[in-house]
Amino acid sequence: QVQLVESGGGLVQPGGSLRLSCVASGSIVSINAMGWYRQTPGKQRDLVAVITSDDTTTYANSVKGRFTISRDNAKNTVHLQMDSLKPEDTAVYYCSISTNYGPYWGQGTQVTVSS
Repeated sequence: QVQLVESGGGLVQPGGSLRLSCVASGSIVSINAMGWYRQTPGKQRDLVAVITSDDTTTYANSVKGRFTISRDNAKNTVHLQMDSLKPEDTAVYYCSISTNYGPYWGQGTQVTVSS
């Protein structure tokens, strides 16, 4: 079994910052990519950012220059630093990892950007 636990979500004013973290534990042999996705009610889950095992990063156009993804391989942890937050960033954010045995997902953490 693999568990992903996210933390760091909450309410923040426009222009503010939040840092999301996700720790993966359990029967993990190796992690290929680690990423963050987000979803709003009635819409599909979209990629926010992903980082591969060689630290190659990919970002959604809407977050480029504002969000930064990083990982700590020794701790099976991935972070998402979110700066200059906008109301349209409001969503449930999900952590995901890609392994040789398939993808795994966290339970999600709510991020609300509002004044």
